[in-house]
Amino acid sequence: MAYQTFRQEYLQVPPVTRAYTTACVLTTAAVQLELITPFQLYFNPELIFKHFQVWRLITNYLFFGPVGFNFLFNMIFLYRYCRMLEEGSFRGRTADFVFMFLFGGLLMTLFGLFVNLVFLGQAFTIMLVYVWSRRNPYVRMNFFGLLIFQAPFLPWVLMGFSLLLGNSIIVDLLGIAVGHIYFFLEDVFPNQPGGGRLLRTPYVLKAIFDTPEDDPNYNPLPEERPGGFAWGEGQRLGG
Repeated sequence: MAYQTFRQEYLQVPPVTRAYTTACVLTTAAVQLELITPFQLYFNPELIFKHFQVWRLITNYLFFGPVGFNFLFNMIFLYRYCRMLEEGSFRGRTADFVFMFLFGGLLMTLFGLFVNLVFLGQAFTIMLVYVWSRRNPYVRMNFFGLLIFQAPFLPWVLMGFSLLLGNSIIVDLLGIAVGHIYFFLEDVFPNQPGGGRLLRTPYVLKAIFDTPEDDPNYNPLPEERPGGFAWGEGQRLGG
C-alpha cells in the first residue's frame, strides 16, 4: 500500500524534475555504497578533452556531496524550485525547460573552465532559484522564521547562508550569474525597444518533449508557493 502511494506520488512529479532529482539521488546512493567514487564524477577539463571522459560533463551536476545536512538542503531546494518552474511558467513547455537546462549547463561548463570548481550541481540549483525568484517578484519569503523578504532576494539570502556555513560563495555567484543571463535573454531583452528573442528552443527538442495537447483540468502546483517548509514558504504581498 505504501509502495503504491509512493509510486503514484513519484509519477505525478513532472518529467524533467523527476529525472534530474532521481539521477542526483541515485548518484549519491552509488557513492555511499562505494560502487563509484567522486573522483570518477568531478569536472576535470583535462580528463574530459584529452582522455575523452565526456560523462564528467553530466556527472559533475549530479553529486552534491555525502548524505548530510548540505545534501538534504540542496536536494530540497532543487526539487521544490525545479518543480515549481516546470509546473508554473514552463507548464506545457517541457522542451523550453530542457533547453534552459542545456543552456545553463553549457554556460556553467564554460565558466567552470576558469574557476576552481569540481561539482556544479549546487550552482545549477541556485540558477533555478534565481529564475523562479525573478519571475515571481512579489512573493514574500520567510527564511527559517528569521528573515522576511521578497522573492528576488532569495538567491542572495542563500548565498549569505552559505557564507555563514563556511562554504565558498563562488558557487552561488556562478548560479546567480548564469540565472541572470538566462532571465535577461528570455524575459527582459525581448521586451526592450529594439530587442528580440535570442534564445530559441531547437525544433528537435520540441518534437521530442512537447505534447500536442494539454490537460485543461490539470491543477498544477502553484509556482508562487515555495511551500512546505517554514524557511521557504511565501505568499504574495497584500495576500
